[in-house]
Amino acid sequence: MTVLLRLADEKGFTADNGRMFSISLGQGQGPRAENAIANAKDRGTWVVLQNCDLFETWLGTLQRLCEEINVENTHESFRLWLTSMPCSIFPVSVLQNGVKMTLEPPRGMRQSLQGSYLMLEPSWLEDSPQPNEFKKLVFALCFFHATVSERKKFGPLGWNITYGFSTPDLSISLDQMKLFLDEYDEIPWMMLNYCTGQCNYGGRVTDDKDRRCITHILAGFYTKEVLKDEYRFSKSGLFYAPPNGDHASYLKYIRQLPLAEGPECYGLHDNAAITSAILETTSTLGTALSLQPRSSGGAAESWESKLNKTANELEKRMPMLFDIERILVAYPTKYEDSMNTILTQEVERFNKLLKRVKASLKDVQRAIIGEMVMSEELESMGNSLVNGLVPNMWSAVSYPSLKPLGPWVLDFLLRLDFITKWVDEDSPIVYWISGFFFTQSFLTGTRQNYARATKIPIDELGFDFQVFSAEDSLELIGRGKPDRGAYVNGLFMQGAQWDQTADGCEGGGDISCGAVIDSSPRVLFTPMPSFWIIVSKEVDVKVRHTYTCPTYKTSLRQGQLSTTGHSTNYVMPIELPMRKEEDERKWVKAGVAMLCGLDD
Repeated sequence: MTVLLRLADEKGFTADNGRMFSISLGQGQGPRAENAIANAKDRGTWVVLQNCDLFETWLGTLQRLCEEINVENTHESFRLWLTSMPCSIFPVSVLQNGVKMTLEPPRGMRQSLQGSYLMLEPSWLEDSPQPNEFKKLVFALCFFHATVSERKKFGPLGWNITYGFSTPDLSISLDQMKLFLDEYDEIPWMMLNYCTGQCNYGGRVTDDKDRRCITHILAGFYTKEVLKDEYRFSKSGLFYAPPNGDHASYLKYIRQLPLAEGPECYGLHDNAAITSAILETTSTLGTALSLQPRSSGGAAESWESKLNKTANELEKRMPMLFDIERILVAYPTKYEDSMNTILTQEVERFNKLLKRVKASLKDVQRAIIGEMVMSEELESMGNSLVNGLVPNMWSAVSYPSLKPLGPWVLDFLLRLDFITKWVDEDSPIVYWISGFFFTQSFLTGTRQNYARATKIPIDELGFDFQVFSAEDSLELIGRGKPDRGAYVNGLFMQGAQWDQTADGCEGGGDISCGAVIDSSPRVLFTPMPSFWIIVSKEVDVKVRHTYTCPTYKTSLRQGQLSTTGHSTNYVMPIELPMRKEEDERKWVKAGVAMLCGLDD
């Protein structure tokens, strides 16, 4: 709309002179839109209908009105402008007969900055009682806008959920900033950070970890340091707010920036470029794979033959269902040990999935030889098996996983083996935390056991963490079960790595040393050693120099919002020590997180 209004002003079609009429479509706006179009056709004015996707029931009327427009009954100056988000039932004839324009954000820091500054009027940039501070903050805000917009290309490393930050977000933030600088002698930093980070941009952010990230990013731009000419936005030193100058000087500086900036420009590790390339390639190959024909020519193996072979092999690898009644007898519900209840719940969930897998594999083989009808659901399952993907009918009752079929089956069998050993040999000393179907129930069980043993309300309990060295991890079996909490393993770190020799401890004690450090080149995921989840009263947990590292079940990180207020993909925060000279902002911007499982 900003671009359209500028064009209308240049052509002399404005709302002030009555030559442009704008309507935001919605319930009850249909008659107003029809009257506006009828009047504009006769008078030769412009009509702008905004948000057509929000009034789907009226799109049929819009199609009729557009079909009635012809040279004989329409003024030559008449224009009908329509704005819409993608909409599946938008009239095809309107699209075919109209001129389509799509406004997409430019790719890359240089292009984004240039687009933002070309949007600004030179006279507006010079109109401030604090010109030096104003121009510094304008550039910093444009750089921030480009940063949050471009981070989406790095997938979950950039944002847990992809957000569509737009030009109006930048425009309103610029106007607010100018208003604050005009009204106050001293720059209101807290007000600027709140309005921009929590309202204008943060209003789009629905994930609390993304909100933490965007506020940390903005804090690096809306700061007193940005007013200094020597302040740099990244370690490379290439990106900074130029000294006071005119509009042309800023464009000159922007045009000499590199065309392809590195991930460090956004606070990410260089490995993020590999992640971005993998995501783009995976998306392209996935689309190509979905377009493969089912028929084959020559001596190539047929679709039915491939499916029958795959289903038969998988069925042979599936074990028997767990005997729930026997497990309930061996592990009855106990007040002092919640792990028995956790085990029976896990067995029920795995049995449900295992039963679905075994039955569907048998059914699809019967359908191939004609013993039963090949339903749409079975055909979809067959396509997934032939393409090496996990069928949707399995995923619907499965734990979160992004693995393709082969690694998924192997992981599934390992989880079943983990539960089988638990049933046969009693609860393990070191729990494979990634092997649980519902990890949150295990964490609740560890707190519940301690709460019942100490008579402390469970609401007052929290977690502390001790990461073991590789040598200590091998000795945990001989130590026996801890007096509180649990020993766990099976996590991976993305965006950084753990170094047991780094100086991240403060005063020692029973908490091990070690710290989060930068990833090694070309190493995207690193396995974490075993660690101890220590249950204690929250007031007794020592405050240390740590990074609150979120833990997720899969690398996608996003999930459905649960009744707990967290994503269904979210597990828990883990406090990991940092080096004394580093702060949490570095690791938040780098998207550092722990994962229960990888994608392969």
